[in-house]
Amino acid sequence: MALGIAIHNFPEGMATFYSSLVDTKIGIAIAVAIAIHNIPEGLAVSVPIYKATGSRGKAFLWSFLSGVVEPVGAIITALVLLPYLNAAILGYILSGTAGLMTFIAIDELLPVSKSYGFSHLPILSFIIGLSVMMLSLFLLK
Repeated sequence: MALGIAIHNFPEGMATFYSSLVDTKIGIAIAVAIAIHNIPEGLAVSVPIYKATGSRGKAFLWSFLSGVVEPVGAIITALVLLPYLNAAILGYILSGTAGLMTFIAIDELLPVSKSYGFSHLPILSFIIGLSVMMLSLFLLK
């Protein structure tokens, strides 16, 4: 789970950095949406690790490591990839990132939550989360 989210966070950092260069309003909107979704993302990493190990330190460490990849993506974009990026590539990066995170949520998180006895609550939470992100992007336009 932590590895999947770390892989997902790298292009998020790239996209946030590049979109901020292109248009500050879009960059702020993307940063706010990502900040909102990083809260449950951090919980998705830390809670299973805490439940499995009983260690708050390990849960925090893995959550931190999966999240620190995002600024690394931004830094690498600034230092290495900036001359090669354009709007089309940014679109591919954002689409791939969204697809990866959606896959992780549907393939890993929903079945695990169902195994704990929750049936419709995880799906409802997934839909509410998507709605909050869409609404925040709409309101920040």
